[in-house]
Amino acid sequence: MSRIAEVIVLAQDADEVMEPLTRDDDTRTWRSTFYEMRPGGIWGFGWGAEFLKWGGRSGLLKDLESLPWPRPETVQVLIHDEEDDCFGLWMIHDGKLVEIPLPRTRRAYWCEPDQLGGLPDPGILSRTDIRPVDWPEDTDEGGPPRPSAW
Repeated sequence: MSRIAEVIVLAQDADEVMEPLTRDDDTRTWRSTFYEMRPGGIWGFGWGAEFLKWGGRSGLLKDLESLPWPRPETVQVLIHDEEDDCFGLWMIHDGKLVEIPLPRTRRAYWCEPDQLGGLPDPGILSRTDIRPVDWPEDTDEGGPPRPSAW
């Protein structure tokens, strides 16, 4: 199933850590390649990648959180799925990449996990200050937590 998404990784002093992710690797569960972003060509601490299919992104956050970051407190992962109103933000907290709630946004899910052929739904990040969000809140109280689509 196609659903394009862009991912930006920002991290200081991470050139060596990110270098393997700038090459194709068939052993990874996710399918993309990161490209270094160097505004002005002098220095940079950002890498970007595009993901073309839902199935080609599974496992990315687990791989990123397992890397030996020299400064994990600087790692920020920005994810924009084609249906999102804005980028979502993930940061390392207690060794895990977790989504940081952004003011005036809400992530909602429009498919149950079993409706996408076994692929988890990444949900849609909507801004609540530009139009009403008509779907129900997603809570962990109604069942098991949703598996990460990333």
